[in-house]
Amino acid sequence: MRREPLLNLMIALALLAVPLAAQALDEPFAITLATKVAILALAGVGLNIALGLGGMVSLGHAAFFGIGGYMMAVLAAPVQAYEPLMTWPIELAGTKSMPLIWLGAVIAGAVGALAIGALSLRTSGVYFIMITLAFGQMLYYFAISWPAYGGEDGIAIYVRNGFPGLNTLDPLQFFALAYAVLLAALWLTHRLGGSPFGLALAGARQAPARVAALGIRPYRLKLAAFVLSGAVTALAGALYADLNRFVSPSMLSWHTSGEIMVLVILGGVGRLFGPVAGAALFILLEHFLGGISEYWQLFLGLILLGIVLFARGGLIGTLAGREVPHD
Repeated sequence: MRREPLLNLMIALALLAVPLAAQALDEPFAITLATKVAILALAGVGLNIALGLGGMVSLGHAAFFGIGGYMMAVLAAPVQAYEPLMTWPIELAGTKSMPLIWLGAVIAGAVGALAIGALSLRTSGVYFIMITLAFGQMLYYFAISWPAYGGEDGIAIYVRNGFPGLNTLDPLQFFALAYAVLLAALWLTHRLGGSPFGLALAGARQAPARVAALGIRPYRLKLAAFVLSGAVTALAGALYADLNRFVSPSMLSWHTSGEIMVLVILGGVGRLFGPVAGAALFILLEHFLGGISEYWQLFLGLILLGIVLFARGGLIGTLAGREVPHD
């Protein structure tokens, strides 16, 4: 087995082993940290579809992350308040079912990405970055001024949503759920990278004029990838809101977009397990260094600077060498 697939397998097994060991040692907080890694890695997988496969540097992916979180609140809060979701033109109840909430989050994230991408992709370079950032901030300030869902204070969902056959209040079972969704997203990304669509998207990233000469519109390829990216990131947002049982405008802030971007860069842009490795390193630094100093981001910045200057393949690229990602 070549180095990168072997490394990917080791990372997947290590992420699985941590909560199992924590369960045996009766350390539920460690299980929660592993669950957070899995969910943030899922958000990174979403961004990696746009950034790694499509070459789209988006600083607005917190918009989709927050859309997923607020979709969870919109669907679950009425059940908590014993009220219908809507009464006109038809009466519609909310839901505490995770599969239905995920479906709603994916659809909302895809629609949001379609609207934002359709406008943003008419530009490129720094203009694309700034437009995606602007859209993200627009949604952030909308959430702040949305009193029905707590405004700036956010809204708490006191009872965790349910999944058929599982006790989602059990930390290990909730981790297993997030881990399974992450593996499914990684499999989808792997298949996408080797598909005709993925190859055409890579061509549009590297030589858009040549792709256009073949009769393929790079704009449509990138828009489709951006929509898929937004849908996956929104799914991560719904899971993150369920983990914390709380939704606030901070999920939509540019800081969140930056964190998702950072963990992808740490792990390796375009590398299949790059977001997983990056999320694990990010959470470890936050947990251990955050307990030492409130300025732990300084160390994160130094590590990020070192990777950008000396290891552009991120952790995966450094350990696996110059192998082709997703192969």
